[in-house]
Amino acid sequence: MRVPNFWDPKAVHDRPNSIPDKIQFLATDNYPPFVFRDPQGRLTGFNVDLARALCQELGSSCALRIKDFNVLLSALDEEEGDAIISGLSRNLPVTRRLNFTDDYLKLPARFIVLAENQDTFNEQALTGKTIAVVSGSRYEAFAKRFWPDAEIVGFETVSGAREAVKSGTANAHFGDGLSLAFWLPSEAAAGCCRFSGGPWLEPGYFDEGMAIATRPEDTERTAALNYALRQLQQKGIYRELYLRYFPLSFY
Repeated sequence: MRVPNFWDPKAVHDRPNSIPDKIQFLATDNYPPFVFRDPQGRLTGFNVDLARALCQELGSSCALRIKDFNVLLSALDEEEGDAIISGLSRNLPVTRRLNFTDDYLKLPARFIVLAENQDTFNEQALTGKTIAVVSGSRYEAFAKRFWPDAEIVGFETVSGAREAVKSGTANAHFGDGLSLAFWLPSEAAAGCCRFSGGPWLEPGYFDEGMAIATRPEDTERTAALNYALRQLQQKGIYRELYLRYFPLSFY
């Protein structure tokens, strides 16, 4: 089972001198598997457990406040919370002023193929192969640029692109690894397909990762969170969390 590691294992980082007594995280609760409510209405998810683990590592008290996604930034500015842990992009004009931690998860592109073709599919030799993608997506743009000799077929929906592989009308589907990791073991996939090759994290296409955002002046909190993220990786806690929520790794 491949678990990603976004931190240099040889780097030595001292514990920051300034550790916050409390961290009030901000998130939205309709973002499975990162933050969502279980059948009993309890908050759960990868980001929820990650936030809790970060606070435990730092010895800080921890809280999570739920907000609609479109008011997360204003809630941070108005100090209703200290850090946004909700998949906020660092490349938006309105977020470039914020401090972001190191990425704690990147979302690669992956190929899926029929199960019997998993070991023979060669992503470096796609001349004449039919690759199903979602029309207008970054996956389509990437495929057309990097595999010009393949037949890139666009579909209006991701389900259509996946079904093309399942039915055998396409040799492979190139798409979002995270969502594919949940589709592959589902009833809809019916055991048809497997990941092959990859993961693809090409700069400018799939390299933007998930990070925690803090206010521009809150550099000490960002440094503390970065330290804690590296500690969770070194201690194996990050691995446990990853496998808990992503039992089929998308790496």
